[in-house]
Amino acid sequence: MRILLLVPLLALLSSDLQGTAQTQPAQWVNERIGTANEGQTFPATGPPFAMTQWTPQTRDGNVKCVAPYYDKDTRIQGFRGSHFLSGSCTQDYGSMTIMPLTGPLKLDAVERASGFDRASEVLTPYRYAVTLRDYNIDAEVTGTTRAGILNFKFNNPGKSWILVQANTSPGDGKIQIDPTRGEILATIPARRLYAGNGQPAGFSGYSVVQFDHPFHTGGTWAGKDAHAGAIEQDGKPGTPGAYVSFDLKPGESVKVKVGTSFTSLDEARKNLQAEIPDWNFAEVAAHAQKDWNTALGRIAVKDETARKRIFYTALYHSMLLPRTFSDVDGSYPSFAGGSRVETAKDFVYYTDYSLWDTFRAVHPMLTILDPAREVDMVKSLIAMGQQGGFLPIFPAWNSYTSEMVGDHAVTVIGDAYLKGLRGFDIEAAYQLMKKNALETPKDHAEYLDGKGRRALESYLKYGYIPLEDKVPDAFHKQEQVSRTLEYAYDDFVVAEVAQSLDHQQDADLFHHRAQNYRNVIDPQTGFARGRHADGTWDTPFDPAVKYPYITEGLPYQYTFFVPQDLPGLITLVGGNEAFIRKLDALFAGNYYDHGNEPSHHIAYLYDNAGAAWKTQQHVRSIMESQYSDAPAGLAGNDDSGQMSAWYVMSALGFYPVTPGVPVYQIGSPLFDDATIHLPSGKLFQIHAAGASSGRQYIQSATLNGTPLNRSWIKHSEVVAGGNLVFEMSSHPNPDWPRP
Repeated sequence: MRILLLVPLLALLSSDLQGTAQTQPAQWVNERIGTANEGQTFPATGPPFAMTQWTPQTRDGNVKCVAPYYDKDTRIQGFRGSHFLSGSCTQDYGSMTIMPLTGPLKLDAVERASGFDRASEVLTPYRYAVTLRDYNIDAEVTGTTRAGILNFKFNNPGKSWILVQANTSPGDGKIQIDPTRGEILATIPARRLYAGNGQPAGFSGYSVVQFDHPFHTGGTWAGKDAHAGAIEQDGKPGTPGAYVSFDLKPGESVKVKVGTSFTSLDEARKNLQAEIPDWNFAEVAAHAQKDWNTALGRIAVKDETARKRIFYTALYHSMLLPRTFSDVDGSYPSFAGGSRVETAKDFVYYTDYSLWDTFRAVHPMLTILDPAREVDMVKSLIAMGQQGGFLPIFPAWNSYTSEMVGDHAVTVIGDAYLKGLRGFDIEAAYQLMKKNALETPKDHAEYLDGKGRRALESYLKYGYIPLEDKVPDAFHKQEQVSRTLEYAYDDFVVAEVAQSLDHQQDADLFHHRAQNYRNVIDPQTGFARGRHADGTWDTPFDPAVKYPYITEGLPYQYTFFVPQDLPGLITLVGGNEAFIRKLDALFAGNYYDHGNEPSHHIAYLYDNAGAAWKTQQHVRSIMESQYSDAPAGLAGNDDSGQMSAWYVMSALGFYPVTPGVPVYQIGSPLFDDATIHLPSGKLFQIHAAGASSGRQYIQSATLNGTPLNRSWIKHSEVVAGGNLVFEMSSHPNPDWPRP
């Protein structure tokens, strides 16, 4: 009976699957994908790129590598306003959890948790609903960019409670009950457990909680200490919380609104008033639904199978991060722990960029689908560099972090500019790009905390980072070869931007440095290999063995990270045939690891050696074997949407192997028909008859009616609109493309 009461509201919002599947792509999202094993996704409810995402909480605390929700869990502890980096091995920060219950008061997250039936869950990007079986409460939540609204229907008579708990480290945070205003206020300091050993991030998450019913003040608690009647609680000796009670009739509902901000409680209240001024749950959900249908509807695919669910779920996951960080009036905490409040006057400020992952496909995808938003993301990176002094390497928690390698803020900025995106100060950006490539922070503490390129002095001195340079940081990582290869690629992007700005001397310098990859490719073995300061190679050596000088991969994989000079790499390892044999050996030896990003571009490299049909074979195999319409449907962490964006781009039939060069390598389109609805109003249509029924090989292709005899397509050709037509077959055609 209670489940049936929930379904009509969903029908009111979105109609049923069968009736709207073709027109409402949000109905094809399966939020369970990635919620098992190490996918680290969760049912994030609210509009795309939201500041705060609402989700059922099945695991409490801000614990590294623990998402708020897992498919195998059987009890719900509450509903969290989350800032977890979707699909990443991070921790949540600045978040709070709301839980309704009846009967005896239970404060501990595990003790108060309720069982639920999977059949009672309604999972959509814009509304989550479930019946809390232990309390006979029907719960639902939806959200806007900076606020959320929850509806709790208390079906049983008896004492009715709502708890609000800050998710913090012990000793942190503050909860206040304001009976006069009918609010609960939460201040939750953010800490960087993931890539900063738990230091304060320099800001807090703020939440203002309002109710549509008058409440009785219950009290507060922290850890095991409860204080009946108290209205204020700090975080000692545990995470703080507050509880209130209501006089309700059976079947009566309480609505809860929450405004969130990273600036102040006042800004959280302003955000709430601006985005959810009344108590109309259905209207908020309908707006979020419309936002998702608009965003996901930028691509229409012709298919009625599980592939369509996988595709739209991937597109959904790739539109969660970076997150909005500025308030409705543009205010946000200054980057890198500054005490100032900044104002984004003409743009939305974003943070939580998993750049080592997302430079590969997420940001290139946005240059096609949502260039205006990508411009704001670029402007945000520039603002970070101006406020902190250096462009960030891995900007999360609105801070520098010491995580990952490379310098890919320069890649995201450069890729956007070289594709023709405008509206940001490219000269200011270029000066920051150049500074990252040439300077190391004078303050060693800043260096340790993540400012600047690690081991830059060695890179400049030797043209590579020798094994003697241990790159001291909080995690004692080394990664000398991976850093060398990634810096060489980043130098190439800096050179390309310098060239476009007529800084010829700089362009020559950085183009020369882009060849530094040669210094860590051993000509004898043909593999990336550790090298000492005296020029000798690390021994013993096996390209299929993990070494500390390689980041999250093998020499077999990182050898192919030379996207800036693939012809040079091919020549270096012995020419096209030798290169193809090396790729073949990687796949035959099961050294390809789609669960981590260093492998993501590799299948496309056959294109560069004259064996495009092998790219088609392997790309299709990866799409079919590494993704599924199930909770374990991702091969590894989604990493802020990169795993998903790979699938979106690959399913369309092309992929950005070299961000910073405005072309895409052609793979194997997955659908018979796909249409990109470009922001200009134009359409880019991809036709591949038979692709969805197993024809994975391209026999021939035309672009706007003209034969296409190349295995790549320009960004300008995509955004101009037109028709890309592939003749597909179940048999390879080694002669396509013809020179």
